[in-house]
Amino acid sequence: MDTALIISNSENSIAYFISTLKAVSYVKIESVSTCAQAKRLLGEKEYDICIINSPLSDESGESLSLSIAARGFCQVILVVRSEYYNEVAGHVEEAGVIAVAKPIDRAMFLNAVKLAKAAQKRIRKLQTENSLLIKRIDDIRVIDRAKCVLISYLAMSEPEAHKYIEKQSMDMQKTKRVIAEGI
Repeated sequence: MDTALIISNSENSIAYFISTLKAVSYVKIESVSTCAQAKRLLGEKEYDICIINSPLSDESGESLSLSIAARGFCQVILVVRSEYYNEVAGHVEEAGVIAVAKPIDRAMFLNAVKLAKAAQKRIRKLQTENSLLIKRIDDIRVIDRAKCVLISYLAMSEPEAHKYIEKQSMDMQKTKRVIAEGI
């Protein structure tokens, strides 16, 4: 489910952002008006995208966008006044934040949201692959430790230890890792 957090002082902007997000299938959309409220929500939940309409009443939208981008996998769109756009964009884009200048062109903003959504999907996919690789590496470590135990205490060769773990895994219908942990 695509989730979004909108941080803005303006009710009109919030309504505009909500309609744009709904146009690209965001289902769960929440909004707050201050950085403090945003930080509290971000501490409790994860969002796929955050839209920050700066300036905010209690803090710079720029520093909030950098802090959100640094802590997780949430895509961040920072909307800034056109007179500050070049300076702010140069600073935040290094952290992966998408900057958009006011006044907002609907087509351009929609493209920015679609870009953020595509990037979010790619990041989630990479995150899943990374988790699987970490688990696989951990499994290999445990199995290798078990092989070392078999080699040390039962004087097996490495191929014999490997074959023993595989055979036990098939015979007991358990994973090699479970067998290795038992060893």
